[in-house]
Amino acid sequence: MNETCRQKAEALPNQPGVYIFKDEAGRPIYIGKAKSLRSRVRSYFQDFRPLDEKRDLMLEAAHDFETIVLDNEKESLALENNLIKQFKPRYNILLRDDKSYPYIKLTLGERFPRVYVTRRLKKDGSHYYGPYFPANLAYRIVDLIHRRLLVPSCTVDLTRYHPRPTRALRRGHSSRAPAARRARE
Repeated sequence: MNETCRQKAEALPNQPGVYIFKDEAGRPIYIGKAKSLRSRVRSYFQDFRPLDEKRDLMLEAAHDFETIVLDNEKESLALENNLIKQFKPRYNILLRDDKSYPYIKLTLGERFPRVYVTRRLKKDGSHYYGPYFPANLAYRIVDLIHRRLLVPSCTVDLTRYHPRPTRALRRGHSSRAPAARRARE
């Protein structure tokens, strides 16, 4: 990388964020997060750093970098995760288990829209909200939606009688849902 990138790194703020190394065509080749953007990005340009073949190859291919300043480390982690999944940079290694963060899914394409937690985002016409940190926050929000707004989470046909109701029906959530009441009327 050139001297202008080194100077650009010196001018970065000491705030958390995400940095993106790009090739000559402007495509992301590496995405990382940092507690302090200035310290982390500057570390790539130090003269006396330990040898690391992968990092050296990435720096040779990198033509420029860009940063996104965020409010805290959790936002940095979430944005880094999303950007890596979106761009699939060459020098980022995805974990084998590919843990992803929970999202709340609202199924709008169904007769009775449902709300539940998922870790897989699909292009199926549903709305996704998230990701959520910590993970149990998504589950608590969905529980609140089920209790207060009475939106179903199960796939049971709410227009017919059920001799063995689901847990949601036993708790009275799905049967009291506004959509279920309209269907029975």
